[in-house]
Amino acid sequence: MDKNNKTLLAVLLLVAGMIGLAFASVPLYDLFCRVTGFGGTTQVSQSAPAPDEILDREISIHFSGNTHRDLNWSFKPEMTKTTLQIGQQGLITFNAENKSDLPIAGTAVYNVTPLKAGKYFHKTQCFCFDAQTLNPNQKMDMPVVFYVDPSIADDRNLDDVKTITLSYSFFKADSSALDTALEAFYNTQ
Repeated sequence: MDKNNKTLLAVLLLVAGMIGLAFASVPLYDLFCRVTGFGGTTQVSQSAPAPDEILDREISIHFSGNTHRDLNWSFKPEMTKTTLQIGQQGLITFNAENKSDLPIAGTAVYNVTPLKAGKYFHKTQCFCFDAQTLNPNQKMDMPVVFYVDPSIADDRNLDDVKTITLSYSFFKADSSALDTALEAFYNTQ
């Protein structure tokens, strides 16, 4: 193999590697955010802490929900805030209604603010794990079971956090609006 062929092979391997990294970047970034809580990404847990891990410190949890204009749904939390002890399991239900005459599938994009609290906000059950389909004029209650990890008390950078907001935005599933929202979410983190 002469010098030109070796150089060409090296360049082709480099280009192939860069293309592979480009395709892997979104899933890898998503994994990074889920593991670290970066950008307000919440954590997913199998269960809440044991009762002896519940702290006396209270935290206020606010909820918001909205839909993209292309999704003819109504979507809102049943209550806008609650106060829990850190480690205590909470439950919020969001109410959704398909206002059209056609079945529509929707996917929720969510985050937590302040962003630094995402690492400690755990969901054990959430409608946001899968796309949701509502039949014409169907109403559905969508529960979220959550808690704030007691280890938040060990993080001195979060001593000032008294309120956490959990926000959901619903988009029509498999739509360009959803793709744009997900891209914007990942690019702003």
